[in-house]
Amino acid sequence: MLTWLQRDDLSFPPLEKAMREPNGLLAAGGDLSPERLIAAYRHGCFPWYQDGQPLLWWSPDPRTVLYPDELHVSRSLGKKLRQGTFNVTFDRAFRDVVQACAGPRSYTDGTWITTPMQDAYTKLHQLGVAHSIEVWQDQRLVGGLYGLAIGQLFFGESMFSRTTDASKVGFVTLVEHLRDWGFKLIDCQMPTQHLASFGARGISRKTFAETLARHLDEPNSARWES
Repeated sequence: MLTWLQRDDLSFPPLEKAMREPNGLLAAGGDLSPERLIAAYRHGCFPWYQDGQPLLWWSPDPRTVLYPDELHVSRSLGKKLRQGTFNVTFDRAFRDVVQACAGPRSYTDGTWITTPMQDAYTKLHQLGVAHSIEVWQDQRLVGGLYGLAIGQLFFGESMFSRTTDASKVGFVTLVEHLRDWGFKLIDCQMPTQHLASFGARGISRKTFAETLARHLDEPNSARWES
């Protein structure tokens, strides 16, 4: 039975109660307050819903993750990185990145990054929890991604690209910095061929939860100013 969250209660049901079909649906309802969003990620779930649907919370099994030490960069992408075609910054244009990620996609008519979601993550950015990676070409924003940094874990949310390899360059730059800053894992949520090409793989929900318990409250040496 699906658990409905109450606005005055930030707790979530145990991850083991998530449904098998659809994979990982854990709860519905609640709100997108900064306090609840942070509680959700710390618990091991995230919001994902379309306009017209209730607010839905997910914890899929397996969980797609990338260990920074397992990053794979193709020869062609490595060449593009060395060429310096793009300039990558952090936290320079958070709202612009989120809005771009919410833009039309060729494979879907809608977006899960609704206006309330954009507002909610912007508040997290203002609190220093959510961060953006911007990719520029000739002073034009051509790619980027955003997510949450908590302890030694980064929770990726979405990325976009307006020119070939822009988001890939941004992602690789982020992973390399996270590795240097002491981050242990990047949560990619759901599997895609794009993420698999970088070395992302699935781990069990149990292993993911154990990783959260070990590293959520550990310090990192991140320097997001760029």
